[in-house]
Order: sequence, then structure tokens, then C-alpha cells
Amino acid sequence: MRRLSVALIFGLFSIAPVMAADATLEQRTAEAHRTDSPVPTAAATTAPAQRIDSRPAIYMSVDGQPVTGWLSWPAGKSMMGMPALIVIHEWWGLNDNIRQAAERLAGEGYMTLAVDLYRGENAANPKDAMRLMNQLNDQGDAGRENLVAAYDYLANVMQAERIGVIGWCLGGRWSLQAALQLPTQLAATVIYYGGVTDDKKQLATLQMPILGLFAGDDPVVPPETVTAFRTALLELGKDADIHIYPEAKHAFANPSGQAYDPAAAEDAWGRTTRFLAEHLQ
Repeated sequence: MRRLSVALIFGLFSIAPVMAADATLEQRTAEAHRTDSPVPTAAATTAPAQRIDSRPAIYMSVDGQPVTGWLSWPAGKSMMGMPALIVIHEWWGLNDNIRQAAERLAGEGYMTLAVDLYRGENAANPKDAMRLMNQLNDQGDAGRENLVAAYDYLANVMQAERIGVIGWCLGGRWSLQAALQLPTQLAATVIYYGGVTDDKKQLATLQMPILGLFAGDDPVVPPETVTAFRTALLELGKDADIHIYPEAKHAFANPSGQAYDPAAAEDAWGRTTRFLAEHLQ
């Protein structure tokens, strides 16, 4: 029997958000990345604004096996009680680029925990990335358990009082899932071109402000899907800032990959840091 070990789970199955395996979305993701590779982009290689300390952190275990993320924080400062971010990787997995991107976010004054939804694996090519993404989807609630465990670790072990979530591509999709699973606990959600929904029954539960950053030239998450998501949020009266970069392509700000768009990515970074400062600090 598969067993999850964490200190506290917040009503994990009370919301039962729709996630799931969307074969069409998966196929579009594979096509968009078919010639891609996980090379580092400026999102990963830009130095943090201040010196950072980092270390591996075991934040949960599954069937007795530890799941290890990457914990980062401003050097020389106490982590306890610091505002925190759950950082969710792209379909490549928790690689060095994501660790460095998490460190860059930590440089803005946060404790960041880069999670590992693939539990120790990552991909060097699109074929392996597709396999790992499908494997994650096939595991049902495992991804949601992972993200709730990350929240629990930051809130209860590290005593973070305000916690947000951010993710790119696959991570953006799971950033929304984390928000749906923890609709009153999370203080901020940032979604970079992840799969979204216009299901008002689900979105009505969200209590945190949301920043969504999307590409206008994106066959994976088309602009009409984003517009429907934004319309649903606004009709529900949610605090949502959903921005579409008309000329940008999918994965324009990924820490790994060949679609990096410097102008769009830097504007998105500015929006992200301002949003997080307003709602977490």
C-alpha cells in the first residue's frame, strides 16, 4: 500500500479539483517542446539580488522513501517565519536550472522550496519529459499530496506565516492545482502559462490573489482558454491579474529551454516580484 508521511494534510480530498490527465493538453505540450532541450536560460543564470544559502530539504516521504526539494533563503537571515514560496518545476523536472531560479526568487527576500514532483528523476530530452509528465498524471493524487506536503513543511516546520506558489509550464498547471487544493491557506498564486480552467465551481473556492502570465502565440494554452479563465475569475469577483504577451511563445520565461523571450520574460519577472512583494511581504 502506498503511504504518505507528512505532519499535516489540509483536507486533501475535500475539493477534488479537476486536473487530470488531459490527453490533448499533453499532446500539445509534447509538440511545442519536440525540438526543445533543457538548456539554462537567463531565468536561471541571472544572479540573485543578494547572497543566498541553499541546501537539500526532505519535505515528505512516500512508502518510506524521502522526497527531497531544494530550500533557499537570504544568507545570514533566520529562515523561521520568513515569507515563503513553493516553486514548481517545468516538465523537465527539478534540475539545476530550477534550483537556480528558486535561488533568484529567494534573493527577493523569500524562503523558497523547489519541489520535486518526479521524486528524483528529471529529463534531458522531450521523450523522457513526456514520460515523466504522463507518469505524474497517472499517479492520480500524488502531485497534490506532494504540494500539500510542501506547504505543510513550510508552514509547520519552517513556521512561514505567508506562503505563495509559483510554477512554469507544467509547474504553472500545478500552481493552479495547489491553489485549488489550498484555497484559503495560500497567500498568493503565480501561474506561468500553465493549463487553466474556467470552471466557476472550482475557481469560486480561491481566496488568494492570482497573477497569470501567458503567451499570445501558444498552442499549448491558447489565448481563448486564458481569456475564459480570466473572465470566470473576474465574474466571481476574484483578485486576479491575468496578462497575455501577444508576441510571446509558450515557455517564454522558463528556466530551462530554447523558447526564452528576454523582453517578455523580464517584464513578467518585474510583475512577479511586485506581486509577491505586495502579497507576501
